[in-house]
Amino acid sequence: MSTIRHLVSIKDLTNEEFEILVERAEYFKKIFKSNDSNEFQKNHLKLLGRTIALIFTKRSTRTRISTEGAATFFGAQPMFLGREDIQLGVNESLYDSAKVISSMVSCIFARVNVHDDILQLCKYSSVPIINSLCDTYHPLQAICDMLTIKEHLDYTKNKLKLAWVGDSNNVINDMAIACLKLGIDTAIATPPGVEMDDGIITAGQEICAANGSKLLVTHDSVEACTGANILVTDTFVSMGEEYAKEAKLKQFKGFQIDENLAKHADPNYKFMHCLPRHQEEVSNEVFYGEHSIVFDEAENRLYAAMAVIDIFVNENGKFEHVKKQA
Repeated sequence: MSTIRHLVSIKDLTNEEFEILVERAEYFKKIFKSNDSNEFQKNHLKLLGRTIALIFTKRSTRTRISTEGAATFFGAQPMFLGREDIQLGVNESLYDSAKVISSMVSCIFARVNVHDDILQLCKYSSVPIINSLCDTYHPLQAICDMLTIKEHLDYTKNKLKLAWVGDSNNVINDMAIACLKLGIDTAIATPPGVEMDDGIITAGQEICAANGSKLLVTHDSVEACTGANILVTDTFVSMGEEYAKEAKLKQFKGFQIDENLAKHADPNYKFMHCLPRHQEEVSNEVFYGEHSIVFDEAENRLYAAMAVIDIFVNENGKFEHVKKQA
């Protein structure tokens, strides 16, 4: 029996595997935009009559739409299972839930609160588990972000620097590793008292030692943004942290990406945000300005989901099959 490949975080992938995922997302975007009926039909037959489960214990907009759209593209029926729909870890153990659900579907996209839930699902599931967000990682966002950067600034031809200004969270954990794997220098600025995960820093430093990328972790937002080609931020108050909103906003005062901070970046910088966005994170002038590519970024979540389904489900996690096709 072959080993099941799950998608838990970007750091679990080799550099080449991650590049293949981004390229595959780019490939499916071209097909989707072409409206080629023959290509649509060929791909639609790949999972015709199958079901893909979406276990979401946290609400979502982009993740749900993109995942359901990607499943439908391949002919599968997406089945949304919210926290009010099933008894995941409540009246039924994760073991029981994983065993039952995976016996009836071809893949499980799981958007959960804690990272251990993803690990438990991977341990007991008989089909691929795709981490659609947990408190530690967000790999689907990293795939779509790298596709967006490739489209606008082409990291294959240009040496780039990405600056993150904001919290230490699941988005930057995967984004930092993704950037470094692709040779994009990464600078992370968090407020004093907010530190990056030691495991992410260690993994990032190992990648830098192997391919010459640079990783800077600082509490100085100007230092991080100086000369940056891409500026990125995210919510300061994550889902489930609403109780600490007042304290968090006080801690993050001065970390909004506005035109004054953006002046330190490259003149042709691009601004990214995974959404939803709040005013304290980025000014209207930057978010809706000429440098912003946030809506291209949001759309690319669809093609990231397509790439993941194609490789982890259609190709049973065998990246070498996709490489040969290319």
